[in-house]
Amino acid sequence: MQRREFLKLSLLAPSLAYMGPAIAANVLARRLDHVALPDGRPHRFELGKRQFLLNGLPFQIRSGEMHPIRIPVEYWRQRIRMAKAMGLNTIAIYLMWNSMESEPGVFDLSTGNRDFAKFIRLCQEEGMWVYLRPGPYVCGEWDLGGLPPYLLHHPHIRLRDKDDADYMVAVSRYIGKIAPVVKPLLAENGGPILMVQVENEYASFGHDLAYLKAVQALWQQNGIHGPFSIADGLGQVREARTYLPGAALGIDGDTDFAGAQAIAGELPVWMGEGYPGWITHWGKQEFSRGDFAGTLAKLMAEGRSFNMYVVHGGTNFGFSAGANVEDDQTQFQPVITSYDYGSPINEHGAPTADYHAFRKLIAAHLAQPLPELPPVPPMASFPTITPQPHASLWDNLPAAKQVQRPQANELLFAQDHGMVLYRRALKGGGELVLDGVRDYATVFHGGRYVDYVSRMQHPKLRAGNKLPLPAGGEASLEVLVDSFGHVNYGRAMADRKGLVGEVQLDGKPLQDWEAVSLPLDDAWLAALKPLNGKPARPGVFFKGVLSLAQSGDCYLDMADWAKGYLWVNGHLLGRYWNIGPQQRLYCPAPWLHAGDNEVLVFDLHRTEGAAIRSAASLSA
Repeated sequence: MQRREFLKLSLLAPSLAYMGPAIAANVLARRLDHVALPDGRPHRFELGKRQFLLNGLPFQIRSGEMHPIRIPVEYWRQRIRMAKAMGLNTIAIYLMWNSMESEPGVFDLSTGNRDFAKFIRLCQEEGMWVYLRPGPYVCGEWDLGGLPPYLLHHPHIRLRDKDDADYMVAVSRYIGKIAPVVKPLLAENGGPILMVQVENEYASFGHDLAYLKAVQALWQQNGIHGPFSIADGLGQVREARTYLPGAALGIDGDTDFAGAQAIAGELPVWMGEGYPGWITHWGKQEFSRGDFAGTLAKLMAEGRSFNMYVVHGGTNFGFSAGANVEDDQTQFQPVITSYDYGSPINEHGAPTADYHAFRKLIAAHLAQPLPELPPVPPMASFPTITPQPHASLWDNLPAAKQVQRPQANELLFAQDHGMVLYRRALKGGGELVLDGVRDYATVFHGGRYVDYVSRMQHPKLRAGNKLPLPAGGEASLEVLVDSFGHVNYGRAMADRKGLVGEVQLDGKPLQDWEAVSLPLDDAWLAALKPLNGKPARPGVFFKGVLSLAQSGDCYLDMADWAKGYLWVNGHLLGRYWNIGPQQRLYCPAPWLHAGDNEVLVFDLHRTEGAAIRSAASLSA
């Protein structure tokens, strides 16, 4: 900033107090927008009297959230530039703990899209500030809300509880690992990070303010002294009384700033999450959309700081999609593979109609013109392919473990995702009852498919957990249980997978089982023994070749398939399910190449291949 301009603003600032903090922030934002940049020099970001201050002057945070773990690293810069071109000055990011620590003490903070420090430095290179939301719990429709599933290997773990020693040891280890990476990236040290959030939406889970203070203390013990923030629903934080003293109060999906100010006193309040779109669960009739223009207009007119959740959602690649459920374990709702979220920057990085509307609205309040939009990654198409049966699950079963009764994957095998097979010999038939299916079971009797049981209840799905088994002699009963992501929100987060209840036949519990671990990991898949002939029953892997004239982003339309998983060149794109609304899975260009690309499908119900068609978007 030139000295003359700085003096002009310094003289102006006191007079703006008479206008009220909201108008004052808006006026100053017009003048500061082009000069308050993360330029590598130390900057002073503070929680002032009912407003944020940057280098002593009011500052409007115009933030858009995106998660580097949901975006191929090759596209990070393009997505950041898209947010900047929309008129934002800050990128908010969750850190998903479980993407960085696969088992206790085994961390990866440097490979691929786990390298969050690289993403933050890219934000700085592009002139964007960062609002860091590192958890330990983040929600985010992500598997177990970002907590590592290895915590569920402890049979009596109490998540998000300061009095559970196993949990707090793990949290301490996590914060101790990432704090040294975060510290040099703080604004006070020349980096772009303005503020660090303590936990996330805790009032929707508990009411122990001391837990939040304990998490904050861990940051402080590791050299991170703020500024700190919390984010929560206004009604929840008011009822639970979990406002963290000294922190900025971010209210989620609410514009009752006066009500929030009554809780925060003279410290800043802002919209910690504003929703341009929303979650989509499997089985919805259509993809969720939002209506944020009116709220954004209000925020800009009043000079209010905000974080748009999300400006770009990305994709729940692999096993990363979470799930929601009521506190009594009813109404299970798994999240789809796409995290498009109806956001203004769509799944493959293109602007939507909302993007252009928001850009125009924000630009009207800024003195400086916005940068041009960056190019959108090109799309590619491919001829329709029909993968053919390649291997049978039943020919590739690992050694079984003897158990008295079925138990969860996490307790039996320390297995966090994938499938588990439970089997035993059975004499005669009768009414089979499967309690505690987590989350989808296909049942076989004497090698023949009987039916399925789904934890998710939906008009398109078979209801109930009872199946008739035919009478006859001795036959093998096999229950193949496939899991969705662990629950990511609410009080029922100890969501172990597999069979977690009794199996009964005509009212009598069945005991003495064999259990087989099927994690669907790379090592197991690489060792698949190919079929010799046609598959005899469902549970089949299919292989095909996707040919491209040149690489580009594409969508693979799985509408002709039933339920399962899709890999391309060894990358697990995620889950598909014919109940919709998602039928197309996004594959980014960096995972493809010109020429032949290998496609692997595992389908729980099909024994014959079906078409996979090329598509240019998530929906028609």
